Amino acid sequence: MIRALFTAASGMSAQQMMIDVISNNIANVNTTGYKASRAEFEDLLYQTLRAPGAPTETGMQVPSGIQVGLGVKPTAVQRIFTQGDLVNTGNDLDIAINGDGFFQVTMPDGTTSYTKAGNFSLDKDGNVVTPDGYLLYPAVTIPTTATKVTVSFDGVVNILTAGQTAPTQTGQITLARFINPGGLQAIGKNLFQATDASGDPITGNPDSPGFGDVSQDYLENSNVNVVSELANLITAQRAFDMNSKAVQTADQMLQTTAAMKQ
Repeated sequence: MIRALFTAASGMSAQQMMIDVISNNIANVNTTGYKASRAEFEDLLYQTLRAPGAPTETGMQVPSGIQVGLGVKPTAVQRIFTQGDLVNTGNDLDIAINGDGFFQVTMPDGTTSYTKAGNFSLDKDGNVVTPDGYLLYPAVTIPTTATKVTVSFDGVVNILTAGQTAPTQTGQITLARFINPGGLQAIGKNLFQATDASGDPITGNPDSPGFGDVSQDYLENSNVNVVSELANLITAQRAFDMNSKAVQTADQMLQTTAAMKQ
């Protein structure tokens, strides 16, 4: 019964993490470029009371043994990098990636982070930046004389100025992709950092082999499926309730056992 207490408690702890992950997904349902997470679990060790195939007193062999599980533990929170819906915004500096790839962003310490959110703006110097002011890499600068900014499917940034009939190229957007994007470390602000698990970034131009193209005037929405998340939330809540009931039942059995000595 003591074993049941700790086994059920591990189940409650696991379902609490499940609810935490689902809550974060639902909270970010309207976050540009957000990728949903999924909690993953595995069973713990088993106490073997009789091994499968053990001989019986009569010399026969038992077809199955007696193993009692000791609970569950979380093993990973997996990031799901499926494509979110693309929504037209009409803003020239909104850019969505249609396919594989991440925008590259220069951090204040000089390192590079990666994002799926293409809701860019201009700073006071005309540099294309994220909402937090981090520079797009490679840097793209829009001069103050520009009257129109266009971004092609392959990431070429062109501008038109007053009195000009032909566009002038002012920058090139490049993308990065990873062998294992699930190994990226989320650092908040819609940004990821590379790790040993993700592998080194592979860079290239949009619409080149292995990379998606980019669409101007569009943003990629979160890929969270609210209906699925709510169903998972109900399942996790019921599992938590059942594990708590198992704790109560084990406690009642312990009380009954203790009362037998009185």
